[in-house]
Order: sequence, then structure tokens, then C-alpha cells
Amino acid sequence: MSHPGNRIGLIFAVLGAVGFSFKAILIKLAYPYGVDAVTLLALRMGLSLPFFLALGWADQRRRQPAPLAGRDWGLMLGLGFSGYYLASYLDFLGLQYISAALERLILFAYPTLVVLFSAFFLGKPVTRRAAGAIGLCYAGIALAVAHDLDLAGTATDVWVGGALVFGSAVSYALYLMGNGQAVGRLGAARVTAWASTIACVLCLAHFAATRPLALLVQPAPVMALAAAMALFSTVLPVWMVSEAIRRLGAGPVSLIGTLGPVVTLFLGWLILAEPIGVYQIVGGALVVAGVVLVGRKS
Repeated sequence: MSHPGNRIGLIFAVLGAVGFSFKAILIKLAYPYGVDAVTLLALRMGLSLPFFLALGWADQRRRQPAPLAGRDWGLMLGLGFSGYYLASYLDFLGLQYISAALERLILFAYPTLVVLFSAFFLGKPVTRRAAGAIGLCYAGIALAVAHDLDLAGTATDVWVGGALVFGSAVSYALYLMGNGQAVGRLGAARVTAWASTIACVLCLAHFAATRPLALLVQPAPVMALAAAMALFSTVLPVWMVSEAIRRLGAGPVSLIGTLGPVVTLFLGWLILAEPIGVYQIVGGALVVAGVVLVGRKS
């Protein structure tokens, strides 16, 4: 790691993981002001939209690739729907019911879902190591759920919130599978720009169809939190992780991303006063161990 480019890549990977982890904290800070999930998501994606349009424009000018075919636009629509619209919407809804720490642990199970979906849809065998990793992840999530059940006002909230966030993890895993197919053919910047732009438009359309436009005018703290979410938990992490992958490779960056649940656990305790119990610490360690194991090459 002595090469300056590697050091910068490492810093970007860590900051990207922290930025994505901070999203749940910002959402939880906004909800007490009375803003609902659809409105908050629309504010986040609306503020992020200019960046993704600029990214697509810059990539178009730099590489001047061939125009996207109809099949490619269909793929972009599918990626935008599953990756940053549906996954984000279910995640925002789930955070109305469960702690930020539990949300991050459940969401972080997506690498194991990719393994399972690859076996189911693509016929890739599940190795013994992968099966063990999946077992570790879900044992860790079970412990964390037990911790929240012990502290929550109602068990229903934990189950409903947990189910919504797990649905988000499923949607994101499907996005990653499609993304892997698209990036090799179309380029990372192009796929990120246009799939994310489509997701932003879908989020704004969802808001326009279900809420009065006047709801976009929120108290100053909500607007500040939405802007922070767009900048520090959407735009900058997307760019930093892309840069880190370019400098270090996808494997090391994925492993550095395992910091996510630990960071959220700590920030939830520090900022939201969410209690940390032994079950959560052990559960978090099991989830991180499972993701590291599934990310290693056999």
C-alpha cells in the first residue's frame, strides 16, 4: 500500500463506506420533523440528479461512445428501478420502524443474496465456503433482531421494518447482478450516470403522483439533512467508490465496505443514542465475517 495511488484509493474506499453508512443516521434525524419517506427520498434524489446528469455528460464528451440501443435503455430502466428507486424506497420505509444499526446489518446481507441469486438464475454452484458465509450472516442478523426485539416498543415494528429493509437488500442484489453484466459492455461511469438518473426521475415521479408539490418545502433542518444525504451519502460516495475500484480493484473495495455496519452501529450510538448490546456486537461481527468470507476468492 506504499504507492500514493493505493493510499488515495484506500482513503476513498473508507470514506465511501462511511458516507453510505451515514445515510441511515441522516434519515433517522429527519423523521422527527414529520417528513415522510416518499418526500425525503424525492428531496435526496432531486438534489442528486444534477450530479448524475453531469457525470453522464462528461463521460459522453470524454469517450464519445456509440448511442445506447433500445435494449440498453431497457437495461438502464431495470437497473434504475431496482437499484436506486425500489431499494432506496424500501430502505427509507424500513427506517421508520427499526434502528439504524439493525437496518445496516440487514441491508449488508446483499452479497449473500447475490450468491444465492447467481445459483438460482445463472446456475453458479454455491461452494461450502459461501454456504458457511451465508449461515454466518443470517445468524448475525438473527442476533441483532433479537437485540431490537428486546428493546423495541412493539415486536411488529421490528418485523415490518426488518422485512422492508430485507426487501431493499433483495432489490439491490438484483441491481448488482444486472450492473455487473452492463458495466463490462457499456462502462462504469455511463451505467452509473444513466441508471441513477432514471432512479432520480422515478423517485420524483412517485412523489408527484402521490404527494402535493407543496410538501417539497420542508423546515430548514430537513432541507439541510436532505442536502447532506445527497452530497455525503449519495454523490460523493458513488464517486469515491468508483475511484477506489479504479485504483485498488473491486475485491479490496468490497472488503473495505465491510466497515459499513460497524460505522453505523457506532454512529447510531453516538448521534441517535441507540443502545449497543452484546447481541448487536456479536451479530455485527458475524455479518461482517460472513461478508468477508463470501468476498474472498475460493
